[in-house]
Amino acid sequence: MHPTRIIANLSVPDIGKARDFYVNYLGLSDEGLNMGWVARFQSPDGRAVVQLVTRDATAPDDSVISIAVGDGVEEAYEEAQRRGFEIVHPLTTEPWGMRRFFVRAPDGNLINVTSHKDE
Repeated sequence: MHPTRIIANLSVPDIGKARDFYVNYLGLSDEGLNMGWVARFQSPDGRAVVQLVTRDATAPDDSVISIAVGDGVEEAYEEAQRRGFEIVHPLTTEPWGMRRFFVRAPDGNLINVTSHKDE
């Protein structure tokens, strides 16, 4: 697997209420992604990125990070299965264009392994 991006996913009860802190206080922009249940906030140069999540739209639990792996998502899925890691959300092409699965790390953290058609 070759990660191309890792983004922290912070659980929040209300993205709209959290927006003031991340945009007006921290100076991040929220223009990249906002699907209602998940929004991405980032610095102008794109180096600082965080996602706020109220409740994942299709997975049974929320992940703590999202790891983009480009076109290697199938390989990453097969390797996770081969190693016996718990798959919490199977490899799925989501309605918004993301191909992803959730795997539980041995430390208990839930990881969203992703590939997007635009990557």
